[in-house]
Amino acid sequence: MTRGYIIPIGGAEEKISDRAILKKFLEISGGDEARIVVIPTASQLPETGPCYVELFSELGAGQSISLPFEERSDCERKDWLDILENATGVFMTGGNQLRLSTTIGGTSVAEMLRDRNNNHGLHVAGTSAGASIMSEHMIAYGAEGIVPRCDMVSLAPGFGLTKECIVDQHFQQRNRLGRLLAALAFNPRQIGIGLDEDTAAFIDSNDILEVVGSGAITIVDPSAMGYSSMDSARPSEPVTVIGIGLHILADGCSFDIPNRKASQYPPPPTS
Repeated sequence: MTRGYIIPIGGAEEKISDRAILKKFLEISGGDEARIVVIPTASQLPETGPCYVELFSELGAGQSISLPFEERSDCERKDWLDILENATGVFMTGGNQLRLSTTIGGTSVAEMLRDRNNNHGLHVAGTSAGASIMSEHMIAYGAEGIVPRCDMVSLAPGFGLTKECIVDQHFQQRNRLGRLLAALAFNPRQIGIGLDEDTAAFIDSNDILEVVGSGAITIVDPSAMGYSSMDSARPSEPVTVIGIGLHILADGCSFDIPNRKASQYPPPPTS
């Protein structure tokens, strides 16, 4: 099978009226035959997992269950790994992405998520913290602002579901352009994906991204960067970046990640 979808969501996705993001995730995961696993590890609120289980049940999922991995030892439970192995869709909730990485990173759960997504068509969605953790390099935390500064972002290893992009969330609402630019200025190989709230990037097996939701996605393309002063900037100083490409994409637009091409149209259907 081909790789499953990777679906980072900017947080605060609509859960009551127009639940477009959750509905599309459920649809591609199998609809009334979907087996959805909710991973609420990033959140420390006990009601988070059951809340999403109820949401997916209301939307018609065939099966919906929460696996609350709270300790690293939980990530080696065979009964929970068996459930995860048979899932058609996994949804990681918001909260603290470092709690996700320190609890699940390097365990059988993280390994299974990568393998099932890359090789067995498992679709993996994550909102807020659950979105940040998907990339190989994760934004752990940072400062607000438009201008990048050398000390405004801290990076940590993510789950590595994709090596092609780095994700930031609550993007417009929390003024995070500067820290995404700073992250890319360290090494401009990946593209930056800045997700507004109630907005998702549905990234298919060909790395074609489709925007779904009421906000926008900011794509930062550093492939043509001619200069970055990150190596010489002192703490709190602005960082110079020259040649950055920028796209603002709303619902229905798409971005071809391998070819770095934005379009106002959704991607063509895959055969």
